[in-house]
Amino acid sequence: MKNLQSLSVIGAGSYGTALAIAVASKGFKVTLWGRNAKSVETMAQKRQNERYLPGIFFPQSLVLTASLEECVKASPNLLVVVPSSTFASVIKNIVPFLTNEHRLAWATKGIEVGSGELLSTVASRIVPEDLPLAALSGPTFAKELALGMPTAIAVAGNNPEFSSQLCEIMHTPTFRIYESSDFIGLQLGGAVKNVIAIGAGLSDGLGFGANARTALITRGLAEMVRLGLAMGATERGFMGLSGLGDLILTCTDNQSRNRRFGYMLGQGVTVQDALDKIAQVVEGYVMTPEIYNLAHKYNVQMPICSQIYEVICHGKPGKTAAKELLGRSLKSEC
Repeated sequence: MKNLQSLSVIGAGSYGTALAIAVASKGFKVTLWGRNAKSVETMAQKRQNERYLPGIFFPQSLVLTASLEECVKASPNLLVVVPSSTFASVIKNIVPFLTNEHRLAWATKGIEVGSGELLSTVASRIVPEDLPLAALSGPTFAKELALGMPTAIAVAGNNPEFSSQLCEIMHTPTFRIYESSDFIGLQLGGAVKNVIAIGAGLSDGLGFGANARTALITRGLAEMVRLGLAMGATERGFMGLSGLGDLILTCTDNQSRNRRFGYMLGQGVTVQDALDKIAQVVEGYVMTPEIYNLAHKYNVQMPICSQIYEVICHGKPGKTAAKELLGRSLKSEC
């Protein structure tokens, strides 16, 4: 049996690097894979990810590699941290190196573009049938995690033993992982919250104030719950770290790319110019049409997400979208 006190992180972006740093800070062997060999070589030489987390140096036990095979073979515990748009292709690429000792987790937030499927469904159709799976999600900014600032997230999966062991492997004095029994809700919350965060940023960009932002977050949570229940999640699952917690974080802090994107839209910046200025993946932009389609598929009312869809995909002015939301017929809160 391979060393269980080890982790292979597939994806050397800001969040993947931060997770690798956190676990390696315990002295556990962590192998971090990046797609670009030149960038990986630079990170290995300088012992930091200057592009995403400059000035935060790697623990000695963190190893860099551009070989996916080497990364997969380095540990039975695999953690994929790539954008949702490349998740399926990365999973396909690791399959040839999997053994019956491996377990697969991901910290990718979102659903598959095009199919609207949860990433657990995507992974299940690609990897061996009996492979333990788990997803990590929660209110986490990469820089704060990498700096060792207090952070808590949740994990859910199809194998309780793996989820429990993953908590032990990744737990540090400042990084706490809670087990969740809602595999569907945990994944869905991480997708919907990014769309709502665009709305929160848009509201602030339009100058609507704290009252409007708070109302949008609260009603956005209601939309998240409605869709989740229709898809088989539990309401309680959305009241924790991967639902309400992540929603609050993403909607209220400017470290959130989704919030900054929405804010620029509210200030009159075009969608493409806002994306160019952020210059990183804005998951909410990618997720908006997927959530819109899921709402129609499950016949769920999601007026906030629908208006964000109109703004992003059809150029509706933000003020018009806000006016239509406020002009809806009166309803009960519950």
